[in-house]
Amino acid sequence: MTTKLETLELALQTALGEGAVISSALGEVTVVVKAADYLAAMLTLRDDPALKFDQLLDLCGVDYSTYGEGAWDGLRFAAVSHLLSLDYNWRVRVRVFAPDDEMPLVASIAGIWRSANWYEREAFDLYGILFEGHNDLRRILTDYGFIGHPFRKDFPISGYVEMRYDPEQKRVIYQPVTIEPREIIPRVIREETYGMK
Repeated sequence: MTTKLETLELALQTALGEGAVISSALGEVTVVVKAADYLAAMLTLRDDPALKFDQLLDLCGVDYSTYGEGAWDGLRFAAVSHLLSLDYNWRVRVRVFAPDDEMPLVASIAGIWRSANWYEREAFDLYGILFEGHNDLRRILTDYGFIGHPFRKDFPISGYVEMRYDPEQKRVIYQPVTIEPREIIPRVIREETYGMK
């Protein structure tokens, strides 16, 4: 007797073929597709009658540059989507890696699921992932004058610029960050009999 998870894996393998790497762990199925096959795979996941993934629950960017404590040697940026099929009551995670780390670019799926619009804007804003075909790819969380992408692993913790109100100019100004980096080591005080009664 096959489980629901095995049925889903078989349906995914049949629909997507050899262009996708399908794995399962902890009761969740993950599909990894190449950037060139991403748009076609997502259309298949939505339209195939054996799958019917009609809802995009989430899409986020991921920076794998320090994944596995620096042991990762694959591509750096990925867009990860979570899909739901209401008819079959199953979920799948789809991961696509951008082939170029200097200019991460993958196809937009906003034309397939309208909810991808703001998710893709967020991934662009925070990670710098570009979505080809997105009709309004602009910042959504940071200011329009913001420099860089704050969720990238190489983004400085203090940022590049700071914003403050200047009473002489009577307006908000941007200036280079003036925080001096320092390490704070917490002081731990323990009683000799802590936890013993």
